[in-house]
Amino acid sequence: MPKIVKTDAEWLEQLGDLAFQVTRRAATERPFSHDETPEGPGRYRCICCGAELFTSEQRFDSGCGWPAFTAPTSREAVDGYEDRSHGMVRVEVRCHDCDAHLGHVFPDGPRDRGGLRFCINGVALRFEPEV
Repeated sequence: MPKIVKTDAEWLEQLGDLAFQVTRRAATERPFSHDETPEGPGRYRCICCGAELFTSEQRFDSGCGWPAFTAPTSREAVDGYEDRSHGMVRVEVRCHDCDAHLGHVFPDGPRDRGGLRFCINGVALRFEPEV
């Protein structure tokens, strides 16, 4: 399946400034600033293209100020890229379908659930409650 590609103007019109800066320019929203991510059973989709990325079963409270997940819904849902910005080496996480910057993955998640923490910008996600 080919990547979803749009112009910056099209993304900006669809997303608004904050979501555009985060997903298309790899910015980061302030911690504890995105209160719009509801709790409860459901799926978390990419704000840009609607691809299913995470489920509520994978979510946990890491205390970091951003939504955290132990794993994506599938290995194909997200791609990881080495990120050497800000004087550190991290793994950036992007949506596989549209290359939206989502956040980063760290090896400090719950050990009993695989040990990974996908630290994701809340503004990069759209929650779809389970019906």
